[in-house]
Amino acid sequence: MVPPLEFPPEAVATRVLVVDDDSGVREILVRLLTSQGYAVTEADGTDAALAILIRDREVPLVVSDVNMPGRDGRELLREIRSRYPDTAVVMLTGDGDVATAVECLKIGASDYLSKPVQVHEVRARIDMALAERQLTLEVRRLRESYHTDLERQVRDLARKNQAMFLAQVQMAVTMLEAKDPYTRGHSGRVAEYAVATGRQMGISIALLEEIRLGGELHDIGKIGTRDAVLQKPGPLTDEEFAEIRRHTVDGEAMLSVLRTDHPEVLHIARWHHERLDGTGFPDGLTGQQIPVTARIVSVVDAFDAMTTTRSYRENQSIDGAWTELQRCAGRQFDPDVIAAFRAAFPDSAALPILS
Repeated sequence: MVPPLEFPPEAVATRVLVVDDDSGVREILVRLLTSQGYAVTEADGTDAALAILIRDREVPLVVSDVNMPGRDGRELLREIRSRYPDTAVVMLTGDGDVATAVECLKIGASDYLSKPVQVHEVRARIDMALAERQLTLEVRRLRESYHTDLERQVRDLARKNQAMFLAQVQMAVTMLEAKDPYTRGHSGRVAEYAVATGRQMGISIALLEEIRLGGELHDIGKIGTRDAVLQKPGPLTDEEFAEIRRHTVDGEAMLSVLRTDHPEVLHIARWHHERLDGTGFPDGLTGQQIPVTARIVSVVDAFDAMTTTRSYRENQSIDGAWTELQRCAGRQFDPDVIAAFRAAFPDSAALPILS
């Protein structure tokens, strides 16, 4: 099994500001972060937090609750983005408060954590936010220190590094599918279906490339899923299903280095199991909250799963799969995407599964 990617803190004793009106939550986070080597300051609200930021002239990371008396966490986030754009911000949201979390990400939060916080998740999300901040600062430092020629060299190096990373993760997908004869070729077919569907919908060439790459890498998070779960012939237990569900979040984390240049690839990895009615995972997004790229991959991923034999069931007929997509249109799948997918492959004999 390929080990998970690790993102260490940017330095020992990195300063972190914890903001929450609940002293109990602050105590837990301060204790946890201090034990991890961070220098932690705490504040009980937005005004107190801004006073600390003014005094300390910015801190690398702020962890803030959303719902606080007076000026809430969204107000603090907006102030930080305006005054201290280099500060990474991780928001704390109520368990299942997806709409607020998405709103915070749009405002400029680096990430969010759901309450009650989980120790391993706090560590991973904070390390990730600091690693991304450090990378941004390093790129800026290089750009400011040198002139046009060096900027070109940095871009070339970044492209080469990204190309190497993509080659590695694409190889990892190939290895993942090679372990399971039931899913061999799945990611390639999903990518082909998705691009053809997107083209039918009039999506731009640039976004089609995002869809192609996202289709190829949408299941990369399953590298961390046990083979016994992936290849289990019978129904999954609740614990096993929870492990499967984690592949969406794990996949987004593994692909985080692509966030700047290929954000839609991360959206596809995280949200290709969301449903229009909000019953999907991992975030329970609804309708237009789900990016169109993820809605496309959701449809074609389900179609390929239905039309290929899996360890837990035989494949459905192509006509049966089309019927099932239509049955779930409007609740699970986007009807416009289904129509475009069907229009892209009017001849069932041309489907990649049959080639």
